[in-house]
Amino acid sequence: MATTASAPLPSGIVRYEDYVQKQKTKPTNTEMGQTEFLTLFTTQLKNQNPLDPVKNEAFVAQLAQFSQLEATTAMKQSMNNLVSSLSNDRLLSATHLIGKTVAVPDGPVSVTDSTVSQGVINLPTGADGISVNVYNESGVLVRNLIIGAQPVGDYTIEWDGKDRAGNLVPNGNYRYVATVNRNGTQTTPTVSTYAQVTGVTSAGTADGTMLLEVAGNKTVNLADVKRVSY
Repeated sequence: MATTASAPLPSGIVRYEDYVQKQKTKPTNTEMGQTEFLTLFTTQLKNQNPLDPVKNEAFVAQLAQFSQLEATTAMKQSMNNLVSSLSNDRLLSATHLIGKTVAVPDGPVSVTDSTVSQGVINLPTGADGISVNVYNESGVLVRNLIIGAQPVGDYTIEWDGKDRAGNLVPNGNYRYVATVNRNGTQTTPTVSTYAQVTGVTSAGTADGTMLLEVAGNKTVNLADVKRVSY
């Protein structure tokens, strides 16, 4: 004997269980677009109380609100496109720095057979004396440079690449750490060193910040670069 659940239903009638299952699998749209708004708008017109119709001003206000929403959405998309375009332009412009030498804050001091990276210290009030320690990649002190009084401005550190015993240090990357004495007060300003730009990237930065890749496996924010030379 056939059960009621398995009996065929008249055309156009569906079982409740089938209807519920269909609603679960039906994709939902959580945003109201132009089509949805016009559908809602015309439905509202058709079903309004003829004895108490909605005033024209109310419909106009709804249309104005929707138009403003559409304009805001379009403006947001345009701004996103503009930001993306500007980011690409910045990246393209920054590629012109590849091969050039820039001053990198707390950058590596590169020592080769023929060159030693110079360092620059900004002295906004001058200095009564400066002490510069040179460390190797292991953090071992290899040289201490004592410098006399200096006027206001930038002071360039010129190390000859020799250790405390007067021997040439091995090729590699080193680091300058400066201590400035002024009127009995000691400060440790950041020393910028010159390094060649090897690449440009914005990858890994949520806000599209442009980073320069420089010799010594270091990256520096383009905004932090204060000096560029050939």
